[in-house]
Amino acid sequence: MNDRKTVLALVVAFAALCLILGIIVVPLTLAPNAVTQWFNRDQDQLVPVSLDLVDEPVPTLTLQPQSSSDFEQAGSLAGFQEISFENLYNQVSPGVVSIQVIVEQNGMVGEAAGSGFVLDREGHIVTNNHVVDGATLVSVIFYDGFESRAEIIGTDVDSDLAVIKVDHLPDNVFALVVGDSDDVDVGEWVVAIGNPFGQQSSMSVGIVSALGRMLPTGVTAFSIPQAIQTDAAINPGNSGGPLLNLQGEVIGVNAQIAASGTGTNSGVGFAIPSNIVRLVAPVLIERGAYQWPWLGVEGTDVTLSVAEANGLDSQHGAYINGIVDGGPAASAGMRGSTGTKQVDGFAAPVGGDVVVEADGKPIHFFSDLLVAVAFKNPGDTIELTIVRDGVRQQVQVELAPRR
Repeated sequence: MNDRKTVLALVVAFAALCLILGIIVVPLTLAPNAVTQWFNRDQDQLVPVSLDLVDEPVPTLTLQPQSSSDFEQAGSLAGFQEISFENLYNQVSPGVVSIQVIVEQNGMVGEAAGSGFVLDREGHIVTNNHVVDGATLVSVIFYDGFESRAEIIGTDVDSDLAVIKVDHLPDNVFALVVGDSDDVDVGEWVVAIGNPFGQQSSMSVGIVSALGRMLPTGVTAFSIPQAIQTDAAINPGNSGGPLLNLQGEVIGVNAQIAASGTGTNSGVGFAIPSNIVRLVAPVLIERGAYQWPWLGVEGTDVTLSVAEANGLDSQHGAYINGIVDGGPAASAGMRGSTGTKQVDGFAAPVGGDVVVEADGKPIHFFSDLLVAVAFKNPGDTIELTIVRDGVRQQVQVELAPRR
């Protein structure tokens, strides 16, 4: 009993320390022997891709049926105990790699580590951009310890994704299946496999905690849409590794954690959704870079104060607070805030357009607008339904490349 009290006291003390230190979002690379500091420098429907991303599918695992009495005894863990995580690990770990990089900066040399997964039989491997950013040498270590030099094929800072390539894959190494992140549900079990703290081929288990997060890259003004939040333990070194469902499909690429000042796992991790991988990776392989479309607006959700200040009858929509001069939205005549109005002691913006539909599909939050734009191409036209001064109207905007 005393041991339990001691553990409880330590947990409470640690939680209090976390509250004092505050919460920050950090990248997941690891620099165990770095001379210089290693840091993260600086869509409504899945877009079909012509490049085959996967080899043969990984065999699936399914839950075993249980009786009601079994469920009552096991509680919320019913079904979980029936999953053979050993089988799942054995099936997918040959497709997961550890990545070691050497960086040079200001005449000094540093070492860092991350994770990745095999994308196809040609030896392409997906990881995070911040894992290989600035690297002068990249090595890949496979599950059986075999090491190979790798070439950086393409990088994209806005999605924090990169593709590297080895000349050939070892025997028994295969590509992982890239799943559809639109099919992911909050509460489903997920598995993370990677290289935390340099501990190769480590597996952790958790659930999907939330969906649709906007994930700042930390190095650009843009965010990654539809990020997956999970409580599976991911730590420095997990960057670029796969987040998998229980069918062995990649549903995300582990990228960041919300952590205390220690920079380690606190149960709030974020993964880039697999549908972004399916969108970006083939273009990185073909062209070495990805060009995102750009609307040229800054905005927020329609909160209660914004709705009241602007006389709106709904809190749904994307409120446009600012328009970038010379951008696509400005060229289309869209309007940002013209001033502020006091609501319950707070200054709420007024006069800006409120986007309620994009190509006929409802926009409930500002993130919905960013997603609708992200899954288009520069040069495409998007039709926005806006509310301006209480009147609904349509605006045609030709999207431009991000700048």
